[in-house]
Amino acid sequence: MSLAADTREAVRDHPFLLDALRAGVLNHSAAAAWLVESTDLDGDEDAVATALRRFREDLPAYATAARTASVTMRSGVGVVTDDEAGGAGGDGDDGESLLRVGGAAVVPDGSHTALLATGEVDAAALAAALSRLDAVGVAVAAAGVAVAGDDDGSLVAVVGRRDGATALRVVEDALAAVPSDEDG
Repeated sequence: MSLAADTREAVRDHPFLLDALRAGVLNHSAAAAWLVESTDLDGDEDAVATALRRFREDLPAYATAARTASVTMRSGVGVVTDDEAGGAGGDGDDGESLLRVGGAAVVPDGSHTALLATGEVDAAALAAALSRLDAVGVAVAAAGVAVAGDDDGSLVAVVGRRDGATALRVVEDALAAVPSDEDG
């Protein structure tokens, strides 16, 4: 592969660089130095910086789109394994879990708070919410999203009880500006 192709691959391996490139806020020289030092990218820093500038020209501008969704908070939920829930899974599921992934479920009994968003939510909305929750230091115990066909989806994020109000504001703000590949 060429250095330009290797640089593009290295940027895609580090999505924060891709976002910064698309937003036009990346210091190309500093990013090139970091890529050469921190990854297996083999090249001269000036050449990598040039490849980054050229890559930026090919990318769509960074844009966000608001998502229409209702966000509610549900206190007193827990994250348990199927064994802890008495084997409730598969055919034995009582339908009360908010989220089920593999052998774990979010159930209506515990010391956590769940944020439930319904509406125009998808994996991009979940990624935006999780990124913002991480940025403000809110730990997420469980999270997931499901979209059935062309219908609206459901998004769940489970946080500590004390973080519930902060998480509600953060998720609402995240849904107001979900990164989008569309221009404008």
